Amino acid sequence: MKQHGDEKPFLCSACQKAFTKKYCLVVHQRLHTGEKPYACKFCPESFARRDRFLIHERLHTGEQPFVCGVCKKSFAEKRNLVFHERLHSGERPYVL
Repeated sequence: MKQHGDEKPFLCSACQKAFTKKYCLVVHQRLHTGEKPYACKFCPESFARRDRFLIHERLHTGEQPFVCGVCKKSFAEKRNLVFHERLHSGERPYVL
């Protein structure tokens, strides 16, 4: 049964992978072209994805915008904060 949102009208001409949003196709196509439009101003690294670029730049600046509400420890990446917060909550989502 086809549901709303199942349509993927944006097709990669290189590998035929389909996407729901044009932006996702544009980012994907960088895998094929090698384009890396986001250049670090601190070192020679460049990135195809803006999110990875921003995380990388935090290595140079020391910025850690994600702060634990319990112990105030801070992190450069949100996923590291989420993992850390599980230490306080005792949550173990991967244990059966």
